Amino acid sequence: MPKDRPVIGGSNKIVWAGRIISALPVLLMGGGGVMALVNPVPVRPTFTALGYPAHLVPVIAVVEVICAILYAIPQTAVLGAILLTGYLGGATASHVRVGQSLFILPVAVGVLVWLGLYWRDARLRSLVPWRKVMVGSWP
Repeated sequence: MPKDRPVIGGSNKIVWAGRIISALPVLLMGGGGVMALVNPVPVRPTFTALGYPAHLVPVIAVVEVICAILYAIPQTAVLGAILLTGYLGGATASHVRVGQSLFILPVAVGVLVWLGLYWRDARLRSLVPWRKVMVGSWP
């Protein structure tokens, strides 16, 4: 990269770390949604165990894929992160409601969504800055 060209979003290493972390939820959510669309039969028992009718598998899978695509596109990443947060919140609530300990997985994916976006988007880092607290300097 030429020296005179500014790095958009901050440190190049942080931005790339954010991109890599952001790729994980995109692959998990997008891949899971596509698999549910291509072959919904193995997914149906899981949905019915969570209390959802089997005929909703394709609808929920399309929503999942759309949210992942919006998150992957830089111009719509914030909207995608918000939508994924809602989707993952519903998944968490569904698992908690039926007493499954798997509720931690959507929570972890949600953390990755926002951590990845935070590191790859300077606007978000400026909106939510981390401050160093110095000993003895309580505001």
